[in-house]
Amino acid sequence: MNKARPLSLAVMAAVLASTTLSACAPIIVGGAVAGTLAASDRRTLGAQTEDKSIVVKAEVKMPNIAGKSAHVNVNSFNRRVLLTGEVPDDETKAKVEREVRAIDGVQNVTNELEVGFSSSYTSRSNDALITSKVKLSLADAKDISANSFKVVTEKGAVFLMGRVTQREGTQAADIARGVAGVTKVVKVFEYISEDDVKQYQPSQQASQG
Repeated sequence: MNKARPLSLAVMAAVLASTTLSACAPIIVGGAVAGTLAASDRRTLGAQTEDKSIVVKAEVKMPNIAGKSAHVNVNSFNRRVLLTGEVPDDETKAKVEREVRAIDGVQNVTNELEVGFSSSYTSRSNDALITSKVKLSLADAKDISANSFKVVTEKGAVFLMGRVTQREGTQAADIARGVAGVTKVVKVFEYISEDDVKQYQPSQQASQG
């Protein structure tokens, strides 16, 4: 009955490490857990690499596109980009989206940028805490794969990304809504079928054994 619990704890440790010490996460987490997470990611290795490249390219562009007063977060999952944060006006919001769409490899952009003043350090710290709590709650769920989700929080609003089934997406959203401090949950999923999910299970079981 409790055989699955050690894996859950390992994943939870990895989540905390990646959230609080992202630059040092590979060292802290260790090869075994990192390998498990990579194996359970429903993106190809090529997509994972391209997602990182997309984010880096977009972040390099941001100061010139949005200006120093803007606060733009760029996240990419399976070449689908989510933009969150604050920009000074609608023109800048549209420009940011246009420039990000032009980055090689980007297949889709969800623009959730708000027009207004940049969020405070306190607000961003609170968002980081909420993200950690949501990740831990997902990791503790018994019938979904926490590593199939990417969690982004902006001013208490939680955005959920990932390649998931309708069932998984609904369950994850319900879990996120139950976390203290969450004001709303926005699903930014790429939906796949239950049959698609089965093809990932052998590699996950192998890495667990």
